[in-house]
Amino acid sequence: MLSPSTYKFGEFELDGFRFELRRSGRVQKIERIPLELLILLAEKNGEVVGRQEIIERLWGKDVFVDTEHGINTAIRKIRIALGDDAERSRYIQTVSGKGYRFIGEFNGHSQAPALAAEPVVTSAPLVPKEPQGNAARKHRPSKLIAAAAAAPVLMAAALIGLNVAGLRDRIFAKNQLGPIHSIAVLPLANLSGDRSQDYYADGMTDELITALAQNHSLRVVSRTSAMQYKGVNKPLRDIAQALGVDGILEGSVNRASNRVHVNLQLIYGPTDSHVWAKSYDRSLSDAISLPEEVSQTIAIQAKTPPFTIKAQRYVNPEAHDAYLQGRFYWYRTDFARSKPYFERAVQLQPDYAAAWAGLADMYTANSVVGVVSPPEAFPKAEECAQKALALDDSLADAHNALAMIYLFRDWNWREAEAEARRAIALDPNFALGHNSLSFALFVQNRDTEALQEQKLSAELDPLNAELGNAYVFAGQIDAAIDDYEKRVAYRRDFWTEFGLSNAYQVKGEDGKAAAALEQAFLNINDEKSAAAIRHAFEKDGIHGVWEWMLNQQLANARNKEYVSPWVLAYHYSELRDKEHTLTELEAAYKEHDGWLVFLQKQPTLDFLHNEPRYRKIVKDMGLTPTY
Repeated sequence: MLSPSTYKFGEFELDGFRFELRRSGRVQKIERIPLELLILLAEKNGEVVGRQEIIERLWGKDVFVDTEHGINTAIRKIRIALGDDAERSRYIQTVSGKGYRFIGEFNGHSQAPALAAEPVVTSAPLVPKEPQGNAARKHRPSKLIAAAAAAPVLMAAALIGLNVAGLRDRIFAKNQLGPIHSIAVLPLANLSGDRSQDYYADGMTDELITALAQNHSLRVVSRTSAMQYKGVNKPLRDIAQALGVDGILEGSVNRASNRVHVNLQLIYGPTDSHVWAKSYDRSLSDAISLPEEVSQTIAIQAKTPPFTIKAQRYVNPEAHDAYLQGRFYWYRTDFARSKPYFERAVQLQPDYAAAWAGLADMYTANSVVGVVSPPEAFPKAEECAQKALALDDSLADAHNALAMIYLFRDWNWREAEAEARRAIALDPNFALGHNSLSFALFVQNRDTEALQEQKLSAELDPLNAELGNAYVFAGQIDAAIDDYEKRVAYRRDFWTEFGLSNAYQVKGEDGKAAAALEQAFLNINDEKSAAAIRHAFEKDGIHGVWEWMLNQQLANARNKEYVSPWVLAYHYSELRDKEHTLTELEAAYKEHDGWLVFLQKQPTLDFLHNEPRYRKIVKDMGLTPTY
C-alpha cells in the first residue's frame, strides 16, 4: 500500500519521503524547487493552488526575488520531467488568473474536483501583456507585496496605475528579455522509456541544429558542444554562459510506434526567462519536416530577418531512421557500428545524399584515426562523397567530405581549401567546415589564417578541443594549455585530456603531461591503463610513460591489428628514437597516411629537421619547408 506521501500517476511515482520522482522505477532528474512544487500540487488532491501559496511554500513569505518568473520556470521544468503538453495537459493545468492544479489520476482515480473548465495558458509571450484599466489597478498590488517592503516607490506606482510589471522588469534586470543572436539546442530528452530510442532523440536534436543553422543571422552552436550537456542537471543560465549563447532550445521527444510527440521551449539564457513553447504530435513521416518548421518559428521569436529554407527532398522514413542511427554512432566515434546503418539507409533510398555523405565520413574517419589503412578506406570514401554531390550539390556535408579526401588522401591542399570554403558558403554555421579549412591552411603554412578559422569553428563549437590543437600547430603552446584547461573543466573525454597532455609535454612539464594522460584513460573508464601510466611515471619518469604507450601499439601490431605507421612514428619521436621514427615516417609516406600532412606541425618531430630522410619526405609531398 502506498504511503500518504507517495503518489502514482501514469508511469510515474512521486515519493515525498524520499524526495524522488521515478518513471517506470527509474529516478528522474529534476531540481529541488520544481520537485517541491510538484509535491505541493499532488498534496492538494486536485485543488487549485494559488501563486501566493506556492511562493510561501517554496520561498517563504518575506522574499525579495522574482518569484513570478521562478514559478513559471518551475512549472516548465515539471512539464519537461513529465513529458507534459501545456496545450493538452495530462498532469498540470494552468488555471488562468488563479494558479495551478494537478489533474492526473492517482492509482486510476482522478484528483480534480468537478469544476467548470478554466482557460489554459499554453505559453508565455515574448512581451508580457499588461492588464488594462480598473482590472490593472485591482491586480497589481497583490503582485507587488514582496517588492513593496524593499521599494515603496513600486507601491506608489501601482496606486497611480503605472505599468508596474514593466517597471519591475526594469528594476529586476535579470528578468529582461534581450535579443537572441545565438542559440544552443540542448539534447532532447528521450521520454519513450526505451534507451534504444536515444538515437532518435539525438538525431532530432542534430536536425534541429542543422535547420536552425540555415538562418545565417543566428549563430547556432554545434552539436558536439551541445551534446556535452546530455543528461546534465545544470542551471540554464550557466549552460548559456559556458556556450556563449543568448538562447537555449530544450525539450523532449516521445516516439511510440509510428507517432512522434515533441515538446520544445525557447529560453532567454542570461536570465533563464521563458520566451516560447509548443508541442508537436506528428506521424513518423511528417516529423521529418518538423526541424525546418521549428527553425522558422524560432526566427520569428528571435526577431531575425526572414531566411529561405532549402527545399526538402522526399526521404523514406525507414531510410531516415537508419541514417539517424548511423550518425548516432558516428558522432560517438564508433565508426564500425555506424557503417551498417548508413549502408541500410542508401539501400532503402539510393538517392539519399546525406546518407552517402555519412558513409564517406565513416570511411575517411576510420583511416584518419588509424583503424583502416588509407588504400582500403579512401577509394570507398571518394565514391560515396561523389555520389552525395551528384545527388545534392548544395549539401555542405558532401563538400566537406570531399575536402577531407583531397587533404588526407590526395595531399591536394588547394582543392581541400576550395571544397571547405564551398561547404562554409553553403552553411556559415558549419563548424566542421571551418575546422577543415583550418587544416588545409595549416598544411600551407598559412598559420594566421588557419588559427582564425579554428577560432570561428570554436565559436560555433565552444567545447570542442581542436582550438588547443591549432595553437600547438601554430607554436603557441601557452595558449594551447590555457585553452585545453578551460575545456577540460566542461568536457571530460579522452581526446581533450590527451591534447592537454601533448601540450604539457611540448612545454616540458612532464608531471602534468603524465597526469593529464592518466586522466584521459580514466575519462573512458580504463582504470587499468591509467594505473599503468601512473606506475610507469613513478618508476621511470615521462620516458617510462612513452615507452608504455609505444609498447601498447606494438602489441596491437603483433596481434595482427592495423596500426598506422604515423602513430608509431609519433611514439618513437617522443622517445627521441631517430632511426625508428624516420623508418615509420617513410612507411607512412608509402602508405599515404593522412596525418602525414601535419609532418611539420608536430613539435615532437622538430629534432628531425636537419635529417636528409626527413627533408626528402617534405619535398616529395610537395610541402613548403618550415626549417
